[in-house]
Amino acid sequence: MGEEHETPVTESDLHGYVDGRLTPERLAAVQAWLVARPEEAERIASLQRLHEDIRALYDPVLSEPVPIALEQAVTGRRPPYRRLAQAAGLLAVGIALGMAAGWQIHGERPAGTADVGGGMARRAAVAHATYSPEVRHPVEVGADQEAHLVAWLSKRLGAPVRAPQLEGVGYSLVGGRLLPGESGPVAQFMYQCQRGTRVTLYVRTEAVNNTQTAFRYAKEGNVRVFYWVDRRLGYALSSADISKDDLLKVSNAVYQQLNP
Repeated sequence: MGEEHETPVTESDLHGYVDGRLTPERLAAVQAWLVARPEEAERIASLQRLHEDIRALYDPVLSEPVPIALEQAVTGRRPPYRRLAQAAGLLAVGIALGMAAGWQIHGERPAGTADVGGGMARRAAVAHATYSPEVRHPVEVGADQEAHLVAWLSKRLGAPVRAPQLEGVGYSLVGGRLLPGESGPVAQFMYQCQRGTRVTLYVRTEAVNNTQTAFRYAKEGNVRVFYWVDRRLGYALSSADISKDDLLKVSNAVYQQLNP
């Protein structure tokens, strides 16, 4: 038996397998090890799906141009006038597109307010891509313990949270989990329809000073998100499996229950 087969397979080897960084010899050893361990093979397949989802979300950032301010800081040179003008033009186009893409339920957006939910929408999309494909452990607490789940998440978030009832739009509660947010804990509720498609509701309580109630749409990779912020509470409903129109119907059902 060769030496490569005598070397134990480590967690580092498994992550190297997911990342595609193993030598051919080590790759063969890990593959043989996984064939003999179906449960570990399932876990690694889940990590590979997560890896692909995260790349789909963030690889486009790699092709974006370096911001002028950063380039100037590194090179010590002021950018040419033409490049400044081009950047200003692109910024104006971006602002115009952002204003056209966003829409609200309750009137116009107040002048000078920021889209405080944009970062939340991105984190909600990543959380959806991470947990919605899970088969064995999609949630920490199942729907059969809904009362305990809601009480636990409310206590951890420091505010009363609710799990909307979505049977009227074809979705049943699977359960939920606690996640780390930008500056505190957040909650995720997961729902599933009879076809097996899933949506997740991401709830945060970090927008302490916000008074804006907005209803907006974003797309991160293949994950669609409708999100809104109401005073201290922020919500984001995500799915990669249904159309924007179908997700809007579910979002409206959630909104009507949480923002009467």
